[in-house]
Amino acid sequence: MKVVILAGGYGTRLSEHTSVVPKPLVEIGGRPILWHIMRLYSHHGLNEFVICCGYKGSIIKDYFLDYMAHQGDFTVDLQRNRIETHRNGSEPWKVTLVDTGEKTMTGGRLKRVRDYLGNSTFCLTYGDGVSDVNIRELISFHHQQGALATVTAVQLPGRFGAINLSSDRPRAARFREKDARDGQVINGGFFVVEPQVLDLIDDDSMSWENEPLARLSEQDQLAVYRHHGYWQNMDTLRDKAVLQEQWDSGKPPWCVWNNEPAALLKEVSKSDQPAIATRARI
Repeated sequence: MKVVILAGGYGTRLSEHTSVVPKPLVEIGGRPILWHIMRLYSHHGLNEFVICCGYKGSIIKDYFLDYMAHQGDFTVDLQRNRIETHRNGSEPWKVTLVDTGEKTMTGGRLKRVRDYLGNSTFCLTYGDGVSDVNIRELISFHHQQGALATVTAVQLPGRFGAINLSSDRPRAARFREKDARDGQVINGGFFVVEPQVLDLIDDDSMSWENEPLARLSEQDQLAVYRHHGYWQNMDTLRDKAVLQEQWDSGKPPWCVWNNEPAALLKEVSKSDQPAIATRARI
């Protein structure tokens, strides 16, 4: 199963960082938040990614082009123009990076990568939030419900897409985007989607969080998976500080892929940090 990651937004509330790199490459613990998200999916056996690039998308492409070199050891034979790899420390990821336009809305970005998804169920998430959500359980729940899409609901005060829940069954009675009057149950951003849902997206101007999800809920085709564990997005500088503090504690709650967080912290080399900034200045 493939994982689509929306990574094309401007990240204006993190302008101190996003003036240099795109939001998904803003670092937590010396690694881009995008890397943390991908590690979560990889932990649950999903290693094929389609990344929807937009704002400063070329820097994201450069990051992955250089990734294997930064993670392994190799010998460069300059005279013979050869590279011999000795150790490859990279994850088993297959990453497709697609330029989906700088001003395209989230629904439009998803529509633009249709040709890379085939006719199979896929996962979808944003490039700015981490969680300890059990992806395997989420996918299993989606198949059990038989809905065209499943959204993960988390318990937090709401600036995000609010979900009105049916009282007796796991379906969204209504989906509403960003209303200050909303309660505690919000859109956590981890979706499982059937390919026919892409037919509900008209063009680049359509937001995934508005018309498509609203149409699905009206058709009784939006299931809700309730996650009661950890979830944190990185929308503001304060959010980034919270994530960094949790990482520095030695027990980052989203790192479900490693039972010994201290070992993971040691794994992150300071030498990884300059690579992104250097690219950004080019």
